[in-house]
Amino acid sequence: MTSLDLAGYLIAGLMTAVALWRMPAALWGDEEDKRRRALWGCYAGFAIALWTKTKIIRIGLNNSSVTDLAVLIKHYTATIAILAILSYIVAIYGRYPDGGDIPRHVRFARMIQQVAAKASVATLVLLTALFFTVVDRSVPSDRFVSDHAGQWGATLYMSVFYVYLGAASAVCAYQWALATAHSTLRHLRVGLGMMTFAMFIGVGYTLSRTLFLWVSVIDRPGKAFALRFDEITESAQLVLFAFFAVGASIPAFGKGWHRAKLWRAQTRLHPLWRELMTAFPDQPFAPPTSLPRELTRFDTPADLRVDRWAADIADAVEKLRHYVPDGLLPAAKRAAAHDAPEPGEAAALADAYWIKAALAAKAGGAPAGPAAAVESQHATDQDDEVAWLVRVAAAYRTVTDDRTRDVLESVESTA
Repeated sequence: MTSLDLAGYLIAGLMTAVALWRMPAALWGDEEDKRRRALWGCYAGFAIALWTKTKIIRIGLNNSSVTDLAVLIKHYTATIAILAILSYIVAIYGRYPDGGDIPRHVRFARMIQQVAAKASVATLVLLTALFFTVVDRSVPSDRFVSDHAGQWGATLYMSVFYVYLGAASAVCAYQWALATAHSTLRHLRVGLGMMTFAMFIGVGYTLSRTLFLWVSVIDRPGKAFALRFDEITESAQLVLFAFFAVGASIPAFGKGWHRAKLWRAQTRLHPLWRELMTAFPDQPFAPPTSLPRELTRFDTPADLRVDRWAADIADAVEKLRHYVPDGLLPAAKRAAAHDAPEPGEAAALADAYWIKAALAAKAGGAPAGPAAAVESQHATDQDDEVAWLVRVAAAYRTVTDDRTRDVLESVESTA
């Protein structure tokens, strides 16, 4: 098995993995979410097409009762996938009000989709007719283009498919290049850039193969040269699909990474949040539970839950100010400056000491009084506040009961 064959299995597996990954959102998502369904249809169609190009499946189908069946199945599924990707381009632009001003590139994409829907049907009918009439299938092929180089029937058949594929690739390259230039999100810009590059490869692939086939009709090349050309262009197509699969997945990976960060924030904030909510049970919307139970509360989005926990922690700290003296803040700072392994961690550790000591004071029966001094953190936005609380929560887990008593005793001794 050659390296090209191994690469074919790898790319087919990659496209299949992406299709399976995106399938739940496409099949069981919002009925109005045409974008996800179109993108999944593209992944699934190309995945099937790529599997028909792998050596074992290719040889098995080509040597079946329908000679060269792998070629026909590949072009059927690829044609459907191309129609899906053109539908995806239209879907990502969203809806515009009736009678409103629609950008020119959106009107162009919609027109292309309408034309493509009709062209795909015509392409499938024409490919089927040519495949069973003018293509010489007397001997099963392995590499269809190189094996049929110089044959006008196969050249006509492939030209029909390449015109459809090349036109779609050019439209995608144009649309995604515009979207890349106007994108403000880095991960989206990178993903669109990779997909644009893939489509430029697709345009070059179809042009080079079409030219090769028609030149071969005039002057038939040697078998070695034809095979070499076929392998080079096949390698380029594998690169195309690799860039397309990864590029189209990057925006979703960005969302997945953001979701993972939210879960990690919940995991780190939970011990601190739960202790504070246990001390003030009337504050949270629902009584605090274990971390697994909190993470599986699917009725509340993760970002909303993290924001709520941050607000709960801030409110609880505000209430704790009434159970401690002003001297607790400098005592916590002194202890943190002494114990912090690195200078940059002292501020978070000081807050952790203050909260732990204040909770201990309240639990010990300290009466409520005037609000004591507390360190104020100047977060620029909600994300900064959550990031700071995560650091405080991490430091909080290191605070022992003995050290908490030391901090409280140091306040008493200086009172």
